[in-house]
Amino acid sequence: MEGSAPGEVRMSQAIQPAHSNPRGELSAGQLLKWIDATACLAGSGAGRGVQDAGDPGVPGVRNVKALKGVRPSVDDIQFEETARVGQVITIKAKVTRAFSTSMEISIKVTVQDMFTGIEKLVSVAFSTFVTKPVGTEKVNFLYEEGSITLFSLSPSLCFISRLCRVHPLLKSVDMFKFRGPSTVGDRLVFNATVNNTFQTCVEVGVRVEAFDCKEWSEGRGRHINSAFLIYNAVDDKEEMVTFPRIKPVSEDDFRRYHGAIARKRIRLSRLDEKVSLSKGNVEALKKMAAKSGWEVTSAMEKTKMYILEEDDILSVWVEKHVERPAHLVYHLLSDFTKRPLWDPHYMSCEVIDRVSEDDQIYYITCPVVNDDKPKDLVVLVSRRRPVKDGNTYTVAVKSVILPSVPPSPQYVRSEITCAGFLIHAIDNSSCTVSYFNQISASIFPYFAGNLGGWSKSIEETAASCIQFIENATDDGLISLF
Repeated sequence: MEGSAPGEVRMSQAIQPAHSNPRGELSAGQLLKWIDATACLAGSGAGRGVQDAGDPGVPGVRNVKALKGVRPSVDDIQFEETARVGQVITIKAKVTRAFSTSMEISIKVTVQDMFTGIEKLVSVAFSTFVTKPVGTEKVNFLYEEGSITLFSLSPSLCFISRLCRVHPLLKSVDMFKFRGPSTVGDRLVFNATVNNTFQTCVEVGVRVEAFDCKEWSEGRGRHINSAFLIYNAVDDKEEMVTFPRIKPVSEDDFRRYHGAIARKRIRLSRLDEKVSLSKGNVEALKKMAAKSGWEVTSAMEKTKMYILEEDDILSVWVEKHVERPAHLVYHLLSDFTKRPLWDPHYMSCEVIDRVSEDDQIYYITCPVVNDDKPKDLVVLVSRRRPVKDGNTYTVAVKSVILPSVPPSPQYVRSEITCAGFLIHAIDNSSCTVSYFNQISASIFPYFAGNLGGWSKSIEETAASCIQFIENATDDGLISLF
């Protein structure tokens, strides 16, 4: 485990058999425990490392000294990939926002196969911590929250296994809220109830109560934790299992039953919003490419540049011929983490959220230009393979607003209205790459020369892109020699 800056921690862990379930997959409870530990260290590091002048790496944190973090809640957690024994889990936790008594910590989990070197995104989540001064008042010795997270899964796993005779898989965490502390000597009681079933998924509500000796004798516990866990299950043929319907009986059963339906509707509405945003991103790029009136401004051996002026909007189209298969070019250009390798206007690109397998949100930083502050962007990258009988790959880009990544005083927040690549296959070994961008005032400083059409910077970037693609091997790796 290592920390690169105050409020930022990275942990890597090889998955051992002791960490897995009977299917050889990393136990969700174990993963949540590791996530909790990494996030706690990130929050504690931010508190220890900040002085009166404030820490530029943790926006909004000032005068925070010797603090003890207590996690009150975890936002939705979606598990996109399954990790298995022998692979390596990497968890990055970073304080993204801080307030007077609380801070938000972003968590990114990836898994890497040590034989192939392929790294995949497992989850992106956000946790909220409140801070409690140490030394000015009595501090309770808290039961490790990661252990509570781990133990909260056990009763629900046992129940579903008995119900369907299968091994359940934790698909997502709808909510995990810590309502209060438990101290050394407390007895913890975990109650799990199936709130509702929805064909191939089931929602389980978990309530955790703590009892000291007096409370235990009186039968009066303290409600310290609540969670709603969403499970799937597969049979021996790796096919999804359909859960039996449940019939609520008591008034409390009906309350939980209808509450689960309401939470599912909220999850679906969030998904619909993301799908609509991604669809609009792709359609906007195709609409810009289909416009008439493009004028050629320059033509070189492998590159042509066009412009289209409409009122106050200037659009640029750069067309490049590349001696590489279209599917390989699509793989390279749709992965924006590789963009800084060939584009001098991008300093760093990091995945910060995942809408779907083909729609990801990136945080991008740009270098300083003309002695101004560096720029940053938050963009949605939507990639699409050709539809049936088609031969054009699409990579669409547009700026989005993400509350978890507010503008920072260190950067000037820039914006991409509409941009992206259309990759058209010519044959099995070559393709045409068309790059489109609606240029806004925020990125004008990056273009040298005549802003009406000619730009030396665009030509140099296009040449760098072609070289980057043609130096790639057939498996997408970059040849440096």
